[in-house]
Amino acid sequence: MLAVAGNPVIGVSEPAPFARSERGDGPVALHGRRRVPRAGYSRPGDLAAAPFVPARRAPSLPPALPPLLASPRLLFWGPTLIWASTWHVILYQLEGAPALNGVALRFALAAALLFALTRAQGQCIAIAWRWHGWLLLTGALQYGLNYWGVYEAERHLPSGLVAVLFSLMVFGNAVTGWLILGERVSRRFLLAGSGAVLGVVLIFWPEVAATSRRPGAALGLGIGLAAVVCACVGNALTLRLGRQGLALAPMLAHGMAYGSLSLCAVAAAGGAVWRVGSGWVWWGSLLYLAAFGSVAAFVLYFKLAQRQGPARAALTGVLVPPIALAVSAVFEGWQPTPLALGGMALCLACVYLATRPSAAGTPGAGAAPVTPRPRDGAPT
Repeated sequence: MLAVAGNPVIGVSEPAPFARSERGDGPVALHGRRRVPRAGYSRPGDLAAAPFVPARRAPSLPPALPPLLASPRLLFWGPTLIWASTWHVILYQLEGAPALNGVALRFALAAALLFALTRAQGQCIAIAWRWHGWLLLTGALQYGLNYWGVYEAERHLPSGLVAVLFSLMVFGNAVTGWLILGERVSRRFLLAGSGAVLGVVLIFWPEVAATSRRPGAALGLGIGLAAVVCACVGNALTLRLGRQGLALAPMLAHGMAYGSLSLCAVAAAGGAVWRVGSGWVWWGSLLYLAAFGSVAAFVLYFKLAQRQGPARAALTGVLVPPIALAVSAVFEGWQPTPLALGGMALCLACVYLATRPSAAGTPGAGAAPVTPRPRDGAPT
């Protein structure tokens, strides 16, 4: 920041400062250590009151992503495989501590890791206060109410039906991406996404068919759909904030911190007693969920959403259930049925069709890459 006498502080986005030449040939522009006379000023009297201001170096840019982290395949399959594994890892978190406490601690640790990672990369972790209201809203929706809704829905519904509900994010992200970001998807993508969701339904059909016989199924369905809406709106708000020029890592760190605080507030309002688990299994699973299930997965996921659109990024949620069931077959003895195998095949085929480049060379989602741009004011 550079101060000019009689004027307010000006930021780096303002024109370069200038000062009088010591040789008397008029104002000169300062560029590093060089002094270049400004065009249009040749008389010593022009802007004679302008003070001498030392030049400063331009702020260094954050390091570029390694080529491996820029791979579209890694951005898609990284969060898909990580979140598929978290379905099994979460089982170790359900004993010894209330769910809200465990999730709040998970995102508190994830926020701390992201803050440390951002600082280690030489980036600034501070974000202007005018954005914190939006960060609070985004964090409460994406990492607070969304996850709370998942746990509450599973109290009334089978986990398979909750997975089917979250596969609907393909359409939810398409709608919120259109309303909030102005991005449209192709007809082919919507058809392929519908087929993929149908495949998820077939995988969990026994649980879906038995839902009507469960008490509180309507309440669980409503909570699950509300959680899906929270996740879709949170996704779109995160991408919208990124378009305003906010760096991804500090933005996610603040959002996760606010999400953790919102969960603590919900737990306190419900009279829940703060308690954590014990043993290396509980703490090891917590660290895995924080470092991989939150930090790594969400960074890759939102990088994918920024480049290829939120609708295509939501296809990761369609592939998570069948892969998670494969993990369950290995570690928990789940036995696949012919209907489930057919649903897996349909799901994989439709995801391939949705992500296959079109004849024009664009992704199937039909979304153009997003270029962040700085802008004043709140996102609309």
